[in-house]
Amino acid sequence: MVITKNFEIISRKFDSSINYSVDEAVDKAKDLKFSNFDESLDIAVCLGVDPRHADQNIRVSTTLPHGTGKSVRVLVIAEGEKQKEAKDAGADYVGKEFLSKLKEGWSDVEKIVATPDMMPELGKLGKILGPKGLMPNPKSGTVTLDVGKAVKSLKAGQIELRVEKNGIVHAQCGKLSFENKMLVENIMTIYDALLKSKPSSVKGTYIKNMSISSTMGPGIKLNINNFQ
Repeated sequence: MVITKNFEIISRKFDSSINYSVDEAVDKAKDLKFSNFDESLDIAVCLGVDPRHADQNIRVSTTLPHGTGKSVRVLVIAEGEKQKEAKDAGADYVGKEFLSKLKEGWSDVEKIVATPDMMPELGKLGKILGPKGLMPNPKSGTVTLDVGKAVKSLKAGQIELRVEKNGIVHAQCGKLSFENKMLVENIMTIYDALLKSKPSSVKGTYIKNMSISSTMGPGIKLNINNFQ
């Protein structure tokens, strides 16, 4: 199998026990690429938090300086003048009528923005939107009266950093075709956003470990001390 051969090559060029600096890790991710498409580069951050506690259930948004390299389709649920504001900002879909489509299972979007008055209706769709990660939330800036700003931020590369029940945050930090400097700056932006979100109740080590990986590549451990 071709994949087996490629991973044999990777195993000779990569030591999974080494913690790399962020610059070295990005270099390594590109060096190990063997696919013929532009892979995404993702980051996984293990935090010393217990998401069962409300104050440690981290959910924060940050805008990557160089975006993710992915086109984001945005739906805005709003009425009146807010619809025009959303359209002018570049929203792909706008209107209260999409509530019925969402209820029927339509989800051809990556993000949904809603004005506060629309949330009672959207709340009824929690079991549908929640598992898909589409439910708007004030913490992520997707429940707001300033729908224009929200749409522009999402289109410009705003991502949501949300801790999972196992204490890990996963996020996309760009494409392998990005310049190394761009990927490093995106990674550092994610790191800084999580650092600033540290709950005061957390004792001991907050950021336990971090790694990056391309779509088809192995996990590359980052030297956290290098970030300090």
